[in-house]
Amino acid sequence: MRLIVGLGNPGRKYEKTRHNAGFLALDRLAREKKLSWRLENKANGLSVRLGDDILFKPQTFMNESGRAVLDYLTYYHCPFWPALKTSADFDLTRKLIVIHDDLDIALGECRISADSRSAGHKGVQSIIDFLGTKRFTRFRLGLKNDHQPPSAAEKYVLEKFSAEELVLLDQAIAMALEKIQN
Repeated sequence: MRLIVGLGNPGRKYEKTRHNAGFLALDRLAREKKLSWRLENKANGLSVRLGDDILFKPQTFMNESGRAVLDYLTYYHCPFWPALKTSADFDLTRKLIVIHDDLDIALGECRISADSRSAGHKGVQSIIDFLGTKRFTRFRLGLKNDHQPPSAAEKYVLEKFSAEELVLLDQAIAMALEKIQN
């Protein structure tokens, strides 16, 4: 069993914004598999089972994503969590996958990393802080383009994708989902 988390911000205001790339990836996978999201009140998120895996979208704001992930692992008794949380050196790289936007990667590209720092991504840092480890796998969906103002990153990630950008993002999502499913 794996927990696959897509990061984003909840609510219509943030739909199709750059910071919601993780949500968009999981929404695509759920749509392709004809799955319906279910509200998980105790974990403040939406989930759906896909075979042995669970897809999860925290319904907290990005900076609090870690709380929702920890709550899901705790309340919904993920089989790997109790044993691993008691180990001083637990490794979630094969059990927890986080999909998120990344301003340092070109739009349309996807990079995979594991056991790495947040690189300033507040949602990823929240997960690291709440779980007490950085030993999980990340699928980083690129947002970087020539029009991105370097000093206005926080504003930029909350803007909606253009139609052209969505085409490129979809390429990165396709790459990520193919690797996750194989």
